[in-house]
Amino acid sequence: MSITIDSSNMGNTIIDTNFHFPGQKSLYKGKVREVYQLENNILVMVATDRLSAFDVVMPKGIPYKGQILNQIATKMMADTADIVPNWLMATPDPNVAVGFACEPFKVEMVIRGYLSGHAAREYKLGKRMLCGVAMPQGMTENDKFPSPIITPATKAEMGDHDEDISREAILERGIVSEEDYLVLEKYTKALFQRGTEIAAKRGLILVDTKYEFGKTKDGKIVLIDEIHTPDSSRYFYADGYGERQNRGEAQKQLSKEFVRQWLISNNFQGLKGQVVPEMTDDYIQTVSDRYIELYENITGEKLIKADISDIQSRIEKNVLGYLSSLK
Repeated sequence: MSITIDSSNMGNTIIDTNFHFPGQKSLYKGKVREVYQLENNILVMVATDRLSAFDVVMPKGIPYKGQILNQIATKMMADTADIVPNWLMATPDPNVAVGFACEPFKVEMVIRGYLSGHAAREYKLGKRMLCGVAMPQGMTENDKFPSPIITPATKAEMGDHDEDISREAILERGIVSEEDYLVLEKYTKALFQRGTEIAAKRGLILVDTKYEFGKTKDGKIVLIDEIHTPDSSRYFYADGYGERQNRGEAQKQLSKEFVRQWLISNNFQGLKGQVVPEMTDDYIQTVSDRYIELYENITGEKLIKADISDIQSRIEKNVLGYLSSLK
């Protein structure tokens, strides 16, 4: 499903890029990030302000969203580099991460500590297996699993849906070798454990998240893309979690689930023939404020808003400055 990008609020958001960096070899546009591959195995990843839900990119950008995602991800990578190596070299601009080019594995490692989101929706349909993993009987939405479960997904191209896949199918189809998959599992569990500990210090519960990995040219497996942001992760407020579960109330969450719920209430779930509801300026402002709240809760720091008067020029200047420092 393709969506026409509305450029009316482009002045203070970045929803598309077309830079020409020195030594540029290719440009890949994901749902939210744009990845420039340069010579010498360098990648420049720009986090745009695009908003995606149900694997569909919304027509308008969200001010500061790219900065927020990039800064959470790079901070979390710094906070986990001692347990899992990652691709990151530098963050020359609030919206940009620069790192080593890797060959990405064609699976997303989704890990769930609680019965929420997609898992809860499947559970309500009566399913007790997700990606070949058994889910216990008698659970209610947002209950904690006895131990976290890994439910991988195949990576979709822009416009396609990610698909659930089991460990067995991944190995059977040769998508990942068994030797590598064992490392992916080990890293996924270690990152989730660390992410859980970081979240707890902020009064949060890391509910579920996804990680992406790649291989460097030397054959080393590293964490790539992003980590523990509201786009890839779901957080609950820890305070009152037990009471809300006991009363059968919805949990207070920090994630983009509020966007998904707004779309569902406006009859949109990314299905054929459905139309994306109009996002008014007021609604966009609400989403931006929620993302700022997410940032400040997840990092424990106040967001220092970047200058958004001319984001394209700012990014270009900062990236070129950094690249010239590598020479």
